[in-house]
Amino acid sequence: MLARHIRYFQAVAEHLSFTKAAAALHVSQPALSQLVKQLEEELGTQLFDRSGRTTRLTDTGQAYLQYVRRASHELREATRAIHDVIDLSRGSLRVAVTPTFTTYLVGPLVEAFHLRYPDITLNVREISQESIEDQLQEGELDLGIAFGEVNCPDIDVIPLLDEILALVVNTGHPLAKEKSAGLQALNTESLVLLSKEFATREQIDSYCRKHGIHPKVMMEANALGAVIEIVRRTSLSTLLPARTALAQENLVAIALEPERLTRTAVLMRRRDAYQSFAAQAFTELAVEVSAQLNG
Repeated sequence: MLARHIRYFQAVAEHLSFTKAAAALHVSQPALSQLVKQLEEELGTQLFDRSGRTTRLTDTGQAYLQYVRRASHELREATRAIHDVIDLSRGSLRVAVTPTFTTYLVGPLVEAFHLRYPDITLNVREISQESIEDQLQEGELDLGIAFGEVNCPDIDVIPLLDEILALVVNTGHPLAKEKSAGLQALNTESLVLLSKEFATREQIDSYCRKHGIHPKVMMEANALGAVIEIVRRTSLSTLLPARTALAQENLVAIALEPERLTRTAVLMRRRDAYQSFAAQAFTELAVEVSAQLNG
C-alpha cells in the first residue's frame, strides 16, 4: 500500500470534500477519487459516505483516521531524525520555561547556546508548568525548564539548580535594609503574587498553609514582568526567587527564616521522544550553565 494513498485519504478526511482535498493536494479530483477507492478496496471497507450532499467518514473511516494521524506524527518524527545534522550546522529546537527562570537562567543559557550553535533556530516560550507538561506529551515541545514536582510519569527530569524564594521589596520599603525576616512578617505584608495558574503560586500557597501564614494578597498578575514592576513602583512586596531580585534594579531580596522556601529547577523531556542533536546539546549546556550559577 502506497503512502500516497494514505496521504490522500487523510486530506479528504480533514476537508470532508474531495474537491477541496484535490485542490489542497494539487491533483485532479478524478485521480484523487480513484486512489481513495483503491485504498478502500485494499482495506475491504468503505471509508467515506458519498451518498449525501457532503462527504462524511464512515465508522470504519473514523477508526482508520485515528491510526493514520498517529502514524503521520511518527513519520514526521522519523523525518526530523533523518534530516537532523550531527554537527548542528542546522536544525531547530522548541523550549518552554516557567516565568521565574527568564531573568537569571534562560538569558545566560540562550546566550551560550546561540554563541556555540548560531545556526540552530531556537523557539523559546514562557508558559505555565502544566502547559509545558501537556505540550511535551503532545510532541509540541522538545524540552522544558520548570520545577521538580512533575505530574506526568512519561516525563523525565534532570535536576539543574536549587532555587530559594525570598521576600522581595523595593529599595524604599521599610524592610529593605533587613537581611532576613521571620515568617510571621508575611502576615503584615501586602503582597502582589503571580496568579494561581503558575507553579510558583501553588508553592507559595502551600508554604503559607504549612506555616499558618495568611498574607494579604492585594494584587495578582499573570506575568512576572508585571509583578516586578508593581513591586518596584508601589509599597507592595512579593515572593520570588532571590536570584530574580538580584537581576533587577531597585529590588531587594530578604531571606525568610527559619525555614526557607526552596525548590529544584529541572530540565524536562518526554521519555519516549526522539532527542535531536540540538536537544542533547541544549541539555548538556543547561547542566553546565546551572553548575556555574550554583557555584
